[in-house]
Amino acid sequence: METLVPNITKSLSELEEKIINRTATVGVVGLGYVGLPFAVEKAKVGFNVIGIEQNPLRAERVNCADNYISDVNDDELKQVVGDGKLKAVTGLEVVSEVDILVICVPTPLTKNLTPNLTYIESVTKGIAQGLRKGQLISLESTTYPGTTDEVIRPVLEQSGLKQGEDFFLAHSPERVDPGNKRYTTKNTNKVVGASDPNSLAVAKLFYEQTIEKVVTVNSAKAAELVKVFENTFRAVNIALVNELALLCDRMDLNVWEVLDAANTKPFGIMPFYPGPGVGGHCIPLDPHYLEWKAKEFNFETHFIALAGEINRRMPEFVREKTWRALNKVGVAPANAKVLIIGVAYKKDLGDWRESPAIHVISSLLKDGVDIVYHDPFVTEIKIAGKIFKSVALTPETISSSDLVIITTDHSQVDYVNIVHHAKAVLDTRGITRHLNCAQEKVTLL
Repeated sequence: METLVPNITKSLSELEEKIINRTATVGVVGLGYVGLPFAVEKAKVGFNVIGIEQNPLRAERVNCADNYISDVNDDELKQVVGDGKLKAVTGLEVVSEVDILVICVPTPLTKNLTPNLTYIESVTKGIAQGLRKGQLISLESTTYPGTTDEVIRPVLEQSGLKQGEDFFLAHSPERVDPGNKRYTTKNTNKVVGASDPNSLAVAKLFYEQTIEKVVTVNSAKAAELVKVFENTFRAVNIALVNELALLCDRMDLNVWEVLDAANTKPFGIMPFYPGPGVGGHCIPLDPHYLEWKAKEFNFETHFIALAGEINRRMPEFVREKTWRALNKVGVAPANAKVLIIGVAYKKDLGDWRESPAIHVISSLLKDGVDIVYHDPFVTEIKIAGKIFKSVALTPETISSSDLVIITTDHSQVDYVNIVHHAKAVLDTRGITRHLNCAQEKVTLL
């Protein structure tokens, strides 16, 4: 990779000195699953951090050291708030007061699977109003290649200031894996890209203060592509095993047996497993940012489109398997009571954004199925205007249901107990396949 050598400017040297001395004030826009852990990490090493969160309830909770993100340590949040190193505000009026601004706002898709940059655009306009010389702006939100240079930079330069000389602009995609106890903000390698050498140098220096290894690329666009490729890689491989599950169903083969055997190969394979669909803030959304951008270059990303199609098909496949499982116990869907185990999109989390379990429940409700659910991390959900509350997982709750569907494999759930008391179980996660229990009751995906 070509090495970019910065031309040292006064603005650059002053900001670098503040970063090294930890006297720089850091603003973090968006205090969600990315922003709050990041803010706490920076505050822990001595930076003064101002969290900018438009949700006043969240901002108030931060100022009261009331934690709402599982990846943030309660005691660490209390420490940095108590020491005055972290505070939250609800508006961008503080932009001129900070030296570094890190943007961690959502980047959803429209119903037509096209990028919705409303949050990024709104924040950028707000920053531009208070932009001053010597500031670093870093975008961490996942987006299509070109957003930093083509959307953010022109708005900021309308201030009359120039990137690379007066202010600095970089992209450093978040790599948060919610619930991962091994890889955290601190020890997950951090990619940083910028389209001028000064911005790259100061951004790298900033992230090195709290992250063990920083990997640089020579443009913001390359850094943006890194993140969408990472998530596309997962989406495509998940789709591959989901399609294998669909095929094995036709062939009357156990897909879990096939995968478990295939994964014993010591080289040339990586474990991926099927499920009821994909959920969360990344896999169902981010690949479509790349798919959309590729069309600008008259390029069709066939793998991305096909992976999305297959993964979106899986909740309907679970619905079909539910009909079959109910048929085995002699109950029509319209007369059935079904217990759903887990509505979060991922095990051991309370986040049910884009969760495939919600899509499964929605389709079964249309069939007239009486649905109850248990999730130790999600106390209530709202579907089609109706509130559902998590029920206690008692032997009576299990045995009174015609079918139990495992849609999220939370670690603290007693699956042996479920199989023992259930009339029938549909296991979409394969969590029961190695249990020493009544397997004749279980239908695997």
